Amino acid sequence: MNIHEYQAKEILQSHGVNVPMGKMADTPERAERSARALGCARFVVKAQIHAGGRGKGGGIRLADSPEKVKRHAEQMIGMRLVTHQTGPKGKLVRKVLIEEAADIKKELYLSIIVDRDSSRPVIMGSEEGGMDIEEVAASHPEMILTETIDVAVGLMPFQTRRLAYGLKIPNSLVNRTSQLMLNLYNTFVVCDCSLAEINPLAITADNKIIALDAKLSFDDNALFRHKEIAALLDEDEENPRELEASKHGLSYVSLDGNIGCMVNGAGLAMATMDLIKLHGGEPANFLDVGGGASIEQVTQAFKIILADEKVRAILVNIFGGIMRCDVIAEGIIAAVKEVGTTSDSRDVASLHVPLVVRLEGTNVDIGRELLTESGLNIISADGLENAAEKVVEVVRTCG
Repeated sequence: MNIHEYQAKEILQSHGVNVPMGKMADTPERAERSARALGCARFVVKAQIHAGGRGKGGGIRLADSPEKVKRHAEQMIGMRLVTHQTGPKGKLVRKVLIEEAADIKKELYLSIIVDRDSSRPVIMGSEEGGMDIEEVAASHPEMILTETIDVAVGLMPFQTRRLAYGLKIPNSLVNRTSQLMLNLYNTFVVCDCSLAEINPLAITADNKIIALDAKLSFDDNALFRHKEIAALLDEDEENPRELEASKHGLSYVSLDGNIGCMVNGAGLAMATMDLIKLHGGEPANFLDVGGGASIEQVTQAFKIILADEKVRAILVNIFGGIMRCDVIAEGIIAAVKEVGTTSDSRDVASLHVPLVVRLEGTNVDIGRELLTESGLNIISADGLENAAEKVVEVVRTCG
């Protein structure tokens, strides 16, 4: 789960990380009032969307008066901000963050992520912080400094000091920078983060070290421990199909392809997508209905897939262990009756969206019989690879 910058800074500040004074506003009038309340000489107005690269897209602007803050907010709120992370459609700006502008002497980069190779957190830093950190990582990887963290003992002070010296932090700021890193790691652990990023981490002209921007991402599987963090979810920033899936206990990720997938088990879902790619197709989603889904959940899963206008065919791939094949069959039938009742392009029963089904395992004969007697025109497949071949072929044939 992702949150906005202003929310991330509130969390970091509560864990001792130094951040600028700031207030969120969702109207130009509130932006002006926030600026007056801050009482600064110079302000930064920052669009709040879940994407990076806002500065290059015009989503970060300076102002030297509350009146100019209001004008910037009028231009930003309601605009569709396009960055390299949003895609060409961009994202609608609904909120802005009004902050005290800093007199920046140097910009750095600092983050903590989970390294999949070592299965440990890694703290990373670079002297080249700011908008072009991705280019630095790609063209000059030697400029990215790392310290691998042993979770049994946590981030050690000697590691933070070594990283601070590697970043050429002035001696007078090494201790404060070291403590900031320790506080960032504490945030990462306590809040079950998957990413804690400060970019830029700035050294100011008055010799302060401060997080000018912040991004926190959280492990969805740990949110049950953090009701206060889960409450920060901005539904307007989420993919509506992914949001709907989560409400029904389904694991769904929207992708860019045109073959809808409904599978039970994350590993089988990954294998299904790999085989679709292997045979020249593109999956439209990752959707795992789990090992014990009900008919209602299967029905919802089918409806979510059909809600994606890119989908040109659907592959249902079920290996019934705990999940019974007859439950899947009943869910498919129920979904088609509910969603596919018209003769438009979303009607599976009319074969405008071909349906390939591979069932194996518990109650497979009952499941196949239910589908046969339903009257639906279903393309049956024998085995996983055969299913992938058939769904890719039917998409090619149908154009």
